[in-house]
Amino acid sequence: MKKYLELEDISAYRIAFDLSNYVWNIVNKWNYFVKDTVGKQLVKAVDSISANIAEGFGRYFKKDKVNFYRYSYGSIKESFDWTEKANKRGLLKEKEYQHISEELKKLPKEINSLIKFTNERLSI
Repeated sequence: MKKYLELEDISAYRIAFDLSNYVWNIVNKWNYFVKDTVGKQLVKAVDSISANIAEGFGRYFKKDKVNFYRYSYGSIKESFDWTEKANKRGLLKEKEYQHISEELKKLPKEINSLIKFTNERLSI
């Protein structure tokens, strides 16, 4: 029986999804002002990485899939920016900052691999 690729099989998606929940758990503990300014932006940026991968995965045409995978790049850059702001403003513990940064640094290579796989395997 042929096994089809599932969203959860994509390492870029798993890394981004896990990171989004990690960030959520941190931001959820911040006070209202910090949560309302930096927190919402950071959560939205990190959440959109896995969301764009998921949306691309659900598209039929190769071009659509790759476009959404590329949108996730912009979200990675935005996530780096908000992570740096949160760190400079003393909102993240050193361990939290390191973990978020390390996971974000993995994602461009993972997404490039996903784009390459998509381009090579799909004909339309």
